[in-house]
Amino acid sequence: MSWAYEFVELDKAIHDRASFDCGEAEINVFIQTQAAKHMKAGISKTMLLPLSAPLSNDKYPICAFYTIAPSSIIRDTLPEALSKKLPRYPVPVFLLAQIAVHLKYHDQGLGKITLVKALEYLWKINSRMRAFAVIVDCLNKNAEQFYLKYGFKTLCDNNGRTRMFIPMKIVAKLFQ
Repeated sequence: MSWAYEFVELDKAIHDRASFDCGEAEINVFIQTQAAKHMKAGISKTMLLPLSAPLSNDKYPICAFYTIAPSSIIRDTLPEALSKKLPRYPVPVFLLAQIAVHLKYHDQGLGKITLVKALEYLWKINSRMRAFAVIVDCLNKNAEQFYLKYGFKTLCDNNGRTRMFIPMKIVAKLFQ
């Protein structure tokens, strides 16, 4: 079976969250129990790529997903060359809060596709609601290596995780 053609908004009535397993318990728990609640509360949005055919329960399994949310950073956490051009109050950014691919689809390029789709979505939002950058808080060293490969730079330590960023100016170059 193959995945669908486009990412869609999480809908717990039609998407099978229980079967999702990316190999990271924290992320599995998020998609299975928290993502829909966060969307209902208006604090984040989860977009997913479902399988093209439903399971016997008539729900579509999740092949990959990303979750985004608005956020802000203080300019002192940015490299000096960037920070001196910004105001002293918190700077708006987009948080790429979660990104994951089901274990069945690892090593098929779906991580890259998911990241590109998330960045494209944020680039479109940025035309109406401006932000300075996209930030991620890496779960582990593998995640750090993944984001480094796609142009993210290390920003700072955030609660024991490496926070990375990519300026929206760079993201815009990908889609213009």
